[in-house]
Parts: sequence; C-alpha cells; structure tokens
Amino acid sequence: MKKTKFLIATAILGIATFVAIAADHIDAPAVQGGTSDITDFYAFQGEDTANIAFVANVQGLLGSGSDSQNAAFDENVLIEFNIDTNGDAVEDLVIQATPRDGKMYFFGPVAPSQTGLNSTIATTTPNQASVDITAYGEDAMIGNANGMKFFAGPRDDPFFMDFAQYGQIIGGNATSFNNPGTDTFAGTNVMSIVVEVPKSMIGGSGTINTWVESKRK
Repeated sequence: MKKTKFLIATAILGIATFVAIAADHIDAPAVQGGTSDITDFYAFQGEDTANIAFVANVQGLLGSGSDSQNAAFDENVLIEFNIDTNGDAVEDLVIQATPRDGKMYFFGPVAPSQTGLNSTIATTTPNQASVDITAYGEDAMIGNANGMKFFAGPRDDPFFMDFAQYGQIIGGNATSFNNPGTDTFAGTNVMSIVVEVPKSMIGGSGTINTWVESKRK
C-alpha cells in the first residue's frame, strides 16, 4: 500500500491507565453525520491483563435494518489511535487503521513520522496486519498478528444515555436521572474498529495518555 497523507477531521481525548471512555454523537460541526464522525473512544485493560484494548466507533445512530446493512467504512478516512507514553501530550506511538476493498488494514504501534494534524501511513513498520470487515449480522471475524488482535465492522452502540430525561433536567422539570432510565441509543449501531495490543509493545511508565483521530485524505 503506498504512503498517503491525511488531514485531521476530528479528535476525542482520553486518559487511560485501565479504563477511559469518551463519547460524542453526531454533533461535531465539521463532520456531523459523516463517515469520519467519531462517536465513542474506549481504552481498557483486556481480558488478558497483559493487553490493552482500543476501540473507536464512527458513524453513529445507524438503524438496525438497511442503515447498518449498507453502512461501510470510508476508504478516504484514516482512524489513528494516538499514545503518549511520557506525559507531554504528544503522540509517541500511533496505531493506524484504514479500509480497502473489504479489509481493514492496521499499522503499528509505531513511532509516527510526524506528529500533529497530518499523518502518513506507516507502511514500513513490521507491525502490520489486516482483517476482513465483518458484515452486519455476521459473527465477528477476528484477525491475529504479532500478538495483537483486530476487528472491524458494525456493532450495537454501547453508549447509554437517557436524552429525554436529560432534557427534563436541563429544562428544570427534573433534578435527577431515572434508574435505570431509557436508553436513547437502544437499537442503533456504530461502525467499530478494535485493536488489542500487548502492553509490552507500548511501554512507558505504566500510565498513558491516549486519544483517537479521524483524518480525511
């Protein structure tokens, strides 16, 4: 795959030792409702405690029918997981994911050739792999390479929010959320990219800063 430069579209910041969650559904003005719109970012310790899992979800509020069946990753969009291992808020490592012809290609963890708004796909890193993109309704197809695991495809939106009650609270008609409340996102899907990485491939002091970006070609 040739080297391609990408320009940043949107980003979400998280800080992770064991668990970090950030969410933002369809309200980023520059990318609202588009294929580069990030809805959620998760970073957490894997079931194998020697690993860290990173999850980026894009294209929120997909319906459970034809919306999800027809949804596809945008081949002009790069998803980049950024990892700061020394606390200076600059990425020391990146994991890049880009789709092509029904597969998601992964590169990293690897030191980026440049930091900040622009990225070049790290095609020369030995840490690279691909996985078939799972179609809607199919069992998850998991890729394995270099001790890492990979997934890409539609999944049920994991974020829970009772927007109706939130509106009541903002309007001064209620003072608290219901327990458990009504999940506004029930029955909707997202396009997920998941990579599980051995901690030994990341290094650092044990605490990392991590964020995800979508970058359009």
